Order: sequence, then C-alpha cells, then structure tokens
Amino acid sequence: MRILIVEDDALLADSLVTSLKQAGYGVDCAKNGEEADYILSQQDYDLTVLDLGLPKMDGFQLLKRLRERKPLAPVLILTARDALEDRVKGLDLGADDYMTKPFDLPELEARIRALLRRANWGGNELVRFGGLSFDASGRRVYCADRPIDLSAREMGIFELLLMRAGKVVSKEHLLESLYGWEGETGDNAIEVYIHRLRKKLEGCGVNIATVRGLGYLLDTAK
Repeated sequence: MRILIVEDDALLADSLVTSLKQAGYGVDCAKNGEEADYILSQQDYDLTVLDLGLPKMDGFQLLKRLRERKPLAPVLILTARDALEDRVKGLDLGADDYMTKPFDLPELEARIRALLRRANWGGNELVRFGGLSFDASGRRVYCADRPIDLSAREMGIFELLLMRAGKVVSKEHLLESLYGWEGETGDNAIEVYIHRLRKKLEGCGVNIATVRGLGYLLDTAK
C-alpha cells in the first residue's frame, strides 16, 4: 500500500519513511504544500500523513484541495498544533484522524493500520478467503489456526492481492505500492516475492496465478 508523507522537517520525514518502509509500505515524501498538492493531483495513495505547518501551502489548504478532488482519500494529520480549534478545523475539513507531536511511533503505526483497515476492509478485523484468515488489525495471516510467517514485503503483496482477489494486479502496481518512487525495483523483485508467497501458502486453499503480460491474480485453489 502507498503512503505519502507530507512533512517539511527532513529528519522526521526520513525517519517516518524508513520506519514505514520497514513495515512493508511503499512510501513517498513531499517537503512542502505545493509539491504535495501536485503529487496528490496526479497519483492515488492509500493514505496521506499530513503536517499542517508547511511552507508554500499550509496543511489546511492542502487538505481542502485534496477533499475537493478525492473526498474519500484517507488522511491522518500529524502536527505540533495541539489547540482544540486546530483539531476541530482539521477534522471538519475532512481529516480521518488527528495526532500531535511529539508522538510514539507504535501508536502512529497502529493508527495507520486502523485507517487502512477502515478504507480497504470496511473496518473488518478478520477477512477470510479460501482456507486463509487475515487479521487486518495485526497484519497476520493464518492457514486454519496455523500462523504463516510473512516478511514485510510478502505481507504487502499479499494484502494487495487479497484486496483485489479474483482480479489481476499488475506488476507495476505492486512495485509502486511496495517501493514508492525509489528503492529496490529490479525486474525480478516481484517474481521472487511471489515465488516465496506461493510456497508459504501451499495447502491453504488459494492460488496465485500469473497472467502473462498483465500481472498476478489471487484465487481459490481448484
């Protein structure tokens, strides 16, 4: 899943990007409001983490413009502004959550998971497919009652395939969702993770099919 960090503090932005990439998300970063506004007008993200005190265009204006284009795009405001009127304004403009700095990273990651769960799984904590159960809250996969150990990248691919089960997901979409603009984008990176996933999901009643020239499809095993 793709996350856009909009943060002008370079150290904080780099820390967030690193942490969320390690969790298996594809993460991009914008350092000012105008840059973020352009990016959000051109690309879709599963979540935007938005600072308010931005140069060139403040976060409130950016949020308002985003809501005019994409009313349902999830947004988490992450800011040093802790006044009640700022919280109310941010939520009234359409933010889905509001978190103040300083913050604890585990709490931020939990709130991100909650917003993504609400947006992608309708708030359901447990998703069943074939012989698999996916705990959307804790990002854990089970075959019957047996937990399946997936790496962060494997989990990222599995979530994307499960969200679009029965439909083809292109390799390009998987790459963008896992790595953002930069990072490991070798031609065989996705093939390696798909191969590992297939082996780990054997006997669980699902199949990851390769649709030549198009991408991959998660279906129940026949």
